[in-house]
Amino acid sequence: MLTRRHAIAAFTLGGPALLSSPLPTDIQIAEVHTSYEDFLYRTPIKFGGSVVDRVTLCNVHCRVEGRNGRSAAGFGSMSMGNVWSFPSKKLTYEQTLTAMKDLANRISKLTAAHREWGHPIDLNIVLAPQYSAAASEVSRALAEPIPPLCTLVTASPFDAAIHDAYGKLHGRNCFQTLGPEFLKNDLSHYLGPEFRGETLDRYVLARATPQLPLYHLVGAVDPIMPEDVVKPVGDGLPENLPEWIRFNGITHIKIKLNGDDRNWDLNRVMRVHEAALKSAKTAVYSLDFNEKCPNVAYLIDFLHNLKSRSAAAYSRIQYIEQPTARDLKANPQNVVHEAAKLVPVVIDESLVSKEAFLLALEMGYSGAALKACKGQTESLLIAALGQKKKVFLCIQDLTCPGASLVHSVTLAAHVPGVKAIEANARQYVPAANAGWEKKFPGIFTIHDGLVHTNGIDGLGLGVV
Repeated sequence: MLTRRHAIAAFTLGGPALLSSPLPTDIQIAEVHTSYEDFLYRTPIKFGGSVVDRVTLCNVHCRVEGRNGRSAAGFGSMSMGNVWSFPSKKLTYEQTLTAMKDLANRISKLTAAHREWGHPIDLNIVLAPQYSAAASEVSRALAEPIPPLCTLVTASPFDAAIHDAYGKLHGRNCFQTLGPEFLKNDLSHYLGPEFRGETLDRYVLARATPQLPLYHLVGAVDPIMPEDVVKPVGDGLPENLPEWIRFNGITHIKIKLNGDDRNWDLNRVMRVHEAALKSAKTAVYSLDFNEKCPNVAYLIDFLHNLKSRSAAAYSRIQYIEQPTARDLKANPQNVVHEAAKLVPVVIDESLVSKEAFLLALEMGYSGAALKACKGQTESLLIAALGQKKKVFLCIQDLTCPGASLVHSVTLAAHVPGVKAIEANARQYVPAANAGWEKKFPGIFTIHDGLVHTNGIDGLGLGVV
């Protein structure tokens, strides 16, 4: 029997089962297959106190069938991101990664065995509690349980593959299959009565935004100035921030901060600002503490100190990502109302359910970070909820390479109001992008600081 905690953790945004009166556009899942790829980073990335130097991709192929007997294949891919989604002081990197693979294999079997008909969104919502129950089963053999965020990340390529197959079966891009012709429920079924009579296509662009600024990442151990380069990689790619700015025409910079040393954090932002002033025509910053601020007072003091040291640097901050602990219920003291009056403060790691989103708003958060790694279904529904609540929305990366980056870009380009896109793999694991620049040069070859989205409005997710 599933508990309420399971249901929330699995991101169940609405009713627990499909409604009656099926549509002729409904599908049934026929086959699911899973495989993995491993890549080493060219340089390590540090965030949230951890250093990462490798990535495992989970690739999912599926086949779905329509009521007319036709079938279509779909594909989804995602970085497993165990350090971010399953941080642990009790388990090693290999143990959390193995747990995610175990969960992925169980999710594969559950998905392949599912025999209900429906739209991918409804199928995912019915399957999500089963995925959460599978995570609980895997957790029995672990020193600590698989977090809800990790379950979302593990399930995301399965959700993507089903959406991809659905669009291909109907000869449409996935973002053009969200109206009443395809999705029988209005949004009140998933998000509550304030959405009665509204359909999801109202909150999603049918055609991709032509271009979006690229956010370049400065990790906590990345060299900023040339003199910071201790051991050059020597692979022909930039080795410091000014080189990256010139190489890609960067105008947007995301800065990873430690959150436990105010002077270090302030100096880090000032050094990035100095490099940007010398190298970029314009510069916009986002700051990411990865939950490491001990309290909100730290953040507010940091912002005031930064403004006093450099009003110019302060004025360029577009938003701040989740500054304090991801467990909002366990830390009710971490209200960010005062900080959000200064700069938009965005929920990220905490965003694992509609309930968590609404709690974050109560606690003062003024924005939400959507991610393809949390699932296509969940991202679309939270995008609608965020627009209804009139909050700041952004799309973020999980150092997604290849197909997972294209998926992330398609999401960003179809959500109204998104200001920029991250694409960290080009910095840290370019080997995993090999070959993709031929099909999507605007995404994988950046010269003007912009990601150009031409070519992503193909069938399905537009990836393959």
